[in-house]
Amino acid sequence: MINLKDLNIVLTGATGIIGNSILDKLFLAGANVLATGTNEQKLKTIQEKYKNLKVLKFDFSDHKNIDKFVEDCAKILSNKIDILINNAGITQDNLSIRMKEEEWKKVIDINLTSTFLITKNIIKKMLKSKKGKIINVTSVVGHSGNIGQANYAASKAGIIAMSKSLALEYGKKNITVNSVSPGFIISDMTAKISEEHTELMKSRISLNKFGRPEDVANSIVFLSSNLSDYITGETIHVNGGMYFS
Repeated sequence: MINLKDLNIVLTGATGIIGNSILDKLFLAGANVLATGTNEQKLKTIQEKYKNLKVLKFDFSDHKNIDKFVEDCAKILSNKIDILINNAGITQDNLSIRMKEEEWKKVIDINLTSTFLITKNIIKKMLKSKKGKIINVTSVVGHSGNIGQANYAASKAGIIAMSKSLALEYGKKNITVNSVSPGFIISDMTAKISEEHTELMKSRISLNKFGRPEDVANSIVFLSSNLSDYITGETIHVNGGMYFS
């Protein structure tokens, strides 16, 4: 059983299906979690579900206030942040020749730039503690590419490369930086896909089935634990054999 007792964790993108599953696993392991998101009602819902969960609403497109957001997180967590899980992200899909500059910029700004800025500020806190773990949720399309997702794929590939660079920079400071790269995961969105297209997608996956949110969460909890202390700069692929790196 993984034990995360007494560890303070900041989880972004906590209100989605994968975020909820991550919360389930973190609380099962005894972690002290601060969950963030943009939807106040959804934050209230998860706060009612999880005893002692701390929540903080924040819009990650607001770059100028990310440093204040991190300070607020630190205060709520008694000035100790052990683990940062970057799970927040958006999509704005379109074929490249039709993609507006705003669609490109918004996805890059929220998925990549915001992840860098929050990570940068939280690393400063971790340096004072002389330890820390950063876990970034990326995507299989950051490795394989995908039609209509040039912006999203670029943002996720950027996170993977950024994670490796940060791992090199801060390994000597006892800070690890790793990524989890989900493939096709069951969600409300996948439920809307036609049966024909669903079967086509499954045929491209070695295990011939879609992943579950808890499959992603299990990898994140592992990377949050002391079982991963000698792992940094790596990407765990959770895609059932949809893509091999």
